[in-house]
Amino acid sequence: MAIDQTQRMQEVLARQKAAHIRDGAPSAEARIDRLDRCIAILTRHGEDLIAALNADFGNRPAEVSGITDIAGSIGPLKHARANLKAWMKPEKRKTTPALLGMLGARAQVVYQPKGVVGVISPWNFPVNLTFAPLAGVLAAGNRAMIKPSEFTPQTSELMAQLFHDAFSEEEIAVFPGGPEVGQAFSGLAFDHLIFTGATSIARHVMKAAAENLVPVTLELGGKSPVILGRSADVATAAARVMAGKTLNAGQICLAPDYVLAPEDKVGAFVGEARKAVEGMFPTIRDNPDYTAVIADRHYERIRGYVDDARAKGAEVIEINPAGEDFSQQEHRKIPPTLILNPTDDMQVMREEIFGPVLPVMTYRQVEEAVDYVNAHDRPLGLYYFGADADEQDRVLSRTTSGGVTVNDVIFHVAQEELPFGGVGPSGMGSYHGVDGFREFSHRKSVYQQLKKDLGPMKMLRPPYGEGVRKYLAGAMKA
Repeated sequence: MAIDQTQRMQEVLARQKAAHIRDGAPSAEARIDRLDRCIAILTRHGEDLIAALNADFGNRPAEVSGITDIAGSIGPLKHARANLKAWMKPEKRKTTPALLGMLGARAQVVYQPKGVVGVISPWNFPVNLTFAPLAGVLAAGNRAMIKPSEFTPQTSELMAQLFHDAFSEEEIAVFPGGPEVGQAFSGLAFDHLIFTGATSIARHVMKAAAENLVPVTLELGGKSPVILGRSADVATAAARVMAGKTLNAGQICLAPDYVLAPEDKVGAFVGEARKAVEGMFPTIRDNPDYTAVIADRHYERIRGYVDDARAKGAEVIEINPAGEDFSQQEHRKIPPTLILNPTDDMQVMREEIFGPVLPVMTYRQVEEAVDYVNAHDRPLGLYYFGADADEQDRVLSRTTSGGVTVNDVIFHVAQEELPFGGVGPSGMGSYHGVDGFREFSHRKSVYQQLKKDLGPMKMLRPPYGEGVRKYLAGAMKA
């Protein structure tokens, strides 16, 4: 990366910070205008973005891009537009002690823009994971600088041009480029930084942000488990799990990463999984509905997981309805693949898969499944299938994950009224809806003291008398 690119990012950041101080917190109308311009980018250029996504992936269904990246971005922006006036209102709090409030003191929380927010977006949903955070960033009154992924260069360059046409660089600026750009970007002195991507990269991002004490939101991933209860409708569960696993070819941070099933239901699950895939994808190799793996190195990585599992004794079931040959193909397509009897020494159980490969483990009692989940890093999502309310409560109360979908997978991320975020290695902080507004706002505490110097105030000053001693006697009682 040329030195002038780093210098340009620093200059733009300085200009955005100066503009934020110069103009102050934007009005609700100004924030709505910025959200409207984002919505206009997507509604006017959605087809162009879908085409760019298809080119970057090699093959990605227009419907998948339309649902996840375009419509999935417009929804959060419209939700923020409709609600930001209510979100902006100061939040009244009670005074301590309550007597101060009775005498006229006031306490409240004021939501103030942080200033400039850096957004590092990934390649798997490059449009959505740029625009969805922007819904909260802009609703909170901030300016933004964006570093999109180098793995989707056509989409990143197009977004850069579209933002350039719709916004001044004092409002939103985009910096495409490779890892060196990302490294320099993550070291800038933002007022907040949100990173979506791999846990391994997040460690470097967080370390770089720490140099300037920049607060961070990390949206990562991990191995999100499916716990199949004995009371589950196996056909429905398998259909929904495989739909989630094949969406975007499993290249989703919330994709089901492995299944924990009762020993006596594994055969039924495998059979229903096969039926589900055959119904969705009668063919795969040249089927435009089936997404390709993003790049050669990811294709080889996923194939390596399967080879490693097979070599270590797992049963590998490739669901290939038309019996197609994938040894030579134009795109990087991997058929849905089940790994039975996986063990913890296999790469497929140690690494987030991020592809259409699904290990299936067994348990005898659901407590074993819960114990297995708890013995590993806390995941971004957890999925429980079943009709047993007591068992569901045991699973949800005894495990910790970023979020949960019951009797389906992934869907909790689509709920704008729910916070979305991870925990521990799967992330920190959360956004979506009002939680995004609050994440990207400074929650300023404001206390207004009594206007008159009444007795309660005087007794706290020397010379100390009987009044303050009575107060202390009461305060120190259990």
